Amino acid sequence: MSIPRRFLPTISSLRALEAVDRLGTAVAAARDLDLTHSAVSRQLKSLEDQLGVKLLIREGKGLRLTSAGRSYARSVRDCLADLAQASLQLRAAGDRNALSLAIPLTFGLYWLDPHLGAFLQAHPEVHINRTTRNSPFDFAAEKFDAAIHFGTADWPGVEFLPLARNRLVPVARPDTALPDTVTPADLLRMPLLHLSSRPGAWESWFLQQDVAPGHLRGALFDQFLSLANAATSGLGVALLPDFLADRELQCGRLVQVGPAFEDPGSFYYLVWPQEAEPSGELRLLIEFLRRRSDVRPAESA
Repeated sequence: MSIPRRFLPTISSLRALEAVDRLGTAVAAARDLDLTHSAVSRQLKSLEDQLGVKLLIREGKGLRLTSAGRSYARSVRDCLADLAQASLQLRAAGDRNALSLAIPLTFGLYWLDPHLGAFLQAHPEVHINRTTRNSPFDFAAEKFDAAIHFGTADWPGVEFLPLARNRLVPVARPDTALPDTVTPADLLRMPLLHLSSRPGAWESWFLQQDVAPGHLRGALFDQFLSLANAATSGLGVALLPDFLADRELQCGRLVQVGPAFEDPGSFYYLVWPQEAEPSGELRLLIEFLRRRSDVRPAESA
């Protein structure tokens, strides 16, 4: 649908309104925009005339936004932010076709990025932007083509491609005071480190080893990377995903101190909106990651 030009204010007038709302005065807005005070006033007057709505209340030499002006300024700020982000992404991508992905930090660094490196070598015409996200969002309101989701297939309105199992490995620093042959019961006497988004992980691990966990206590962390760093610093025993634990075990910073735990009902998924037909670039990525997945279709059904 084509929008009549009379409903489309100039960028300069919208920037003036946003700056006055954000900074509180036309003088501060003029300084922020590198304009004169009179230039900002003219932009605001032109905006009011175009919209036919009073946006400002003039109090002596000062300005105050009306309630309608404040509401409009919030919408303008969101639009300007979207425009700036789109411009930044276009400048970064150049002539290549861009994909925007929302990815949990640790999974992105240690599992997804090596695969994306291979994908981009095979498809140099594609450019991928990454943003850290840990929880579901509304694809209709966010500018993402796809995302990584952990857990079960419970995100409404999306398609799911399982990528990796939820396999956790108990690890500790090599000089941790543990018996030569460690039993699960030995770990009950150690400081256990917990991830806040998976509060029951240790309980599930002990139950899988036929050990009653009781009331487990220990420090909480909000990221697996912080958890791993605490374990390498000798603060306790951690359950780390295998794609992160393997790196730490190979370089000798951590040692495995018990059997790995796998939750067969939880996976890392690539998800994308059902209502929109995937772009050619996204279809390429979906098929590429489908071949790299370590989950058989029957396991995630």
